[in-house]
Amino acid sequence: MSTEKDIYILGIESSCDETAASVVKNGRVVLSNVISSQIDLHTLYGGVVPEIASRKHIERINQVIQEALDTAGMTLDDLDAIGVTYGPGLVGALLVGVAEAKAISYAKKLPLVGVHHIEGHISANYIENPDLEPPFVCLVVSGGHTHLVVVRDYGKYEILGRTRDDAAGEAFDKVARAIGLGYPGGPKIDKLAKEGDPEAISFPRPRFEDSPYDFSFSGLKSAVLNYLNGCQMKGIEVNRADVAASFQKAVCDVLVEHAMIAVKESGLNKFAIAGGVASNSALRAAFEKACAERHMEFYHPSPIFCTDNAAMIGSAAYYEFIAGKRDGLDLNAVPNLKLGER
Repeated sequence: MSTEKDIYILGIESSCDETAASVVKNGRVVLSNVISSQIDLHTLYGGVVPEIASRKHIERINQVIQEALDTAGMTLDDLDAIGVTYGPGLVGALLVGVAEAKAISYAKKLPLVGVHHIEGHISANYIENPDLEPPFVCLVVSGGHTHLVVVRDYGKYEILGRTRDDAAGEAFDKVARAIGLGYPGGPKIDKLAKEGDPEAISFPRPRFEDSPYDFSFSGLKSAVLNYLNGCQMKGIEVNRADVAASFQKAVCDVLVEHAMIAVKESGLNKFAIAGGVASNSALRAAFEKACAERHMEFYHPSPIFCTDNAAMIGSAAYYEFIAGKRDGLDLNAVPNLKLGER
């Protein structure tokens, strides 16, 4: 997938609560990766407030893009294209990035490439793994998405399974709130779980007989809430570390079991994880063990490329760009965009 000329793409990401911009060379070399996080702001409310997120994106996006260009030692005139997340995500937040990308595209006469947010997460694996080429199986686990995907080729995906209710990241946030850890839940549960016993409490591992690749975390979340309520009614002191560790173990067990079934059935020997929850230390360790036992190649991005960032968008945009994909100035935000849709 090489071209004679180096291709430089400015990636823009604003789908939720991070305003991000990055300059990426040839889809794999990150020259800058600037992320302006709103976590401290949304922590006051226990979760992301869409209107506040949108306003903060408007305040920060020009500065973030300029910082990304300055860090890369480039100007807009040095770019070959603009890549931007146009879905899925919060519609107001997405619109800020899309409008900015269209403005730059129009002003500088640069090609515009709309990128699917989940495709961006998958493409994050290309950044630090120069040997990774499709096909492979990828598990995308984030606050809003839990997808098992066969990456047939660059930009070509087959979805094997997805969550039927809460995504894994949502379950982490809700359980964290229930045991008093606050927002964001994933990193806080990961940290507390290290002090607890993952076998202390038996929480359910939801499965679907008719679809072994699909996920459901609402029942597991409810089981944790019921356990906490039961302890409160009986006057039993709750060991929060044990709850965190046991809940995390249940999530990891389900994700690993389903993913390993998918890899075996696909006949492929390469597996990758992506998305915010992919930075969870227990999940990484569980997959490293499972893949090693099966003599399977295991790929994962560094934590900075797991959470929302623009380098992954620049990487995905590169492969769409060299495949000939271009979007017009009528590109719009699509909050419920499905993977594989245009």
